[in-house]
Amino acid sequence: MATRSKAPEDLNLNNIVERQFDKAAKHVKLPSGLLHQIKVCNNVYYMQFPVKIDDRYVIFEAWRAEHSHHRKPLKGGIRYSRMVDQHEIMALAALMTYKCAIGNVPFGGSKGGIKLRPRDYTPEQLQKITRRYTAELIAKNFIGPGINVPAPDYGTGEREMAWIADTYDAFHPGGIDNWACVTGKPLTQGGIRGRREATGRGVVFGLREVFRDPVTLKKTGLKGTLAGKKVAIQGFGNVGYHVAKILHEEDGCKIVAVGEYDGAAYNPNGLDIEKLSEWFKHKGTIKGFKGATKTLANGRDVLELDCDIIVPAALENQITRENAAKVKARIVAEAANGPTTTDAENILNKKNVLLLSDIYLNSGGVTVSYFEWAKNISHMRYGLLQKRADAHQRAQIVAATEEIVRARFPDSIRRGLLKGVDEEDLVRSGLEETMATGYNEISEVMKKNKRVEDFRTAAFICAIEKVGRAYLELGVFP
Repeated sequence: MATRSKAPEDLNLNNIVERQFDKAAKHVKLPSGLLHQIKVCNNVYYMQFPVKIDDRYVIFEAWRAEHSHHRKPLKGGIRYSRMVDQHEIMALAALMTYKCAIGNVPFGGSKGGIKLRPRDYTPEQLQKITRRYTAELIAKNFIGPGINVPAPDYGTGEREMAWIADTYDAFHPGGIDNWACVTGKPLTQGGIRGRREATGRGVVFGLREVFRDPVTLKKTGLKGTLAGKKVAIQGFGNVGYHVAKILHEEDGCKIVAVGEYDGAAYNPNGLDIEKLSEWFKHKGTIKGFKGATKTLANGRDVLELDCDIIVPAALENQITRENAAKVKARIVAEAANGPTTTDAENILNKKNVLLLSDIYLNSGGVTVSYFEWAKNISHMRYGLLQKRADAHQRAQIVAATEEIVRARFPDSIRRGLLKGVDEEDLVRSGLEETMATGYNEISEVMKKNKRVEDFRTAAFICAIEKVGRAYLELGVFP
């Protein structure tokens, strides 16, 4: 008798996010109409526009989705990828709504993207494409400091954000808040110190909270601190690089593997992250790195290595029904958006693997984007007013202490004690507090509702309740 083949796994990110929402919504006491309003994507702008590339015109497909207007402005990155489609953009916009809610950031969720592969175009061509896309957003009122504020995402960075800001400024001459129309800009163009590393550092702050939580840590079977833990990272872009660098340098982790699109570098004793980064920048590939004892053929293979923590920091649908059972790590830290499918998550939960959800762990970028936006709106650099006063006060305390103990601190310690608080210190402090508060709120949901056993569902409950309260306060659902 022939056996029926298993149905193909649903890899549509929008469907996955909606199922995650539905699972959590069962535990939320809000009117069904309001839950539906929170779930759906409010607006999607699909566009096709021509750009002259060399001697021909190329038509590009692009999108900007607005998921929720319960807070203004809306916030979300712009990605450049051949995989971009409307379903993905809608799902990512929804995730932005939930991230902002968990981080107590007063934004609604949005997302945008252009269907292209950046390395197929020169910087000059990318600039023309970016500026034309920005003009399309301006024409339909899908961008503005108080309307919709983009940021970098997969395939984009500070350079593209500077082009967007400059284009918006050209269309709105004299606008005092023009440069708040986008975040993730270069420092010279109104950016903020600490933004480049923000998402990666947020991932690390989230992991530190787990290791401060004895109840959750016990469930993973891990002990102690992050020091010495073996970590494998998939994706070595901005997020993956900073997760690896910070975990190694500040927490003493061993980064045993790093995977990319064309393979993975592996060393059981730990990789030198700075040397690997230099190799990757100059060679454009992970392959051939001298500090690796082995090169894996597929970058996704790092997700199956024998280690304590895996960090998917690339694209969605990386841990699926096909490889979830092979995951040996005790913690999956979702640094990317939607890296784990629904079927895979069910498998991981049965194995008692702690899955730190993207809507919590990946929220560092939007948190610091909020700081940058607020800085642009206020036209004041963080730390400017208090830095000198703080330094003088520190100097008085150090001098008084040295007089009491009749000894001078070593110069290395003295410099640290005398250093005043600057913008980067304040950004890191604000990000750490945000991640700690978010973790505690999610943990509180799990404590109050014994039927909620997985971290992602608790995170969604936390987000849905906050968005729901915002809508109720607006009087939309009396």
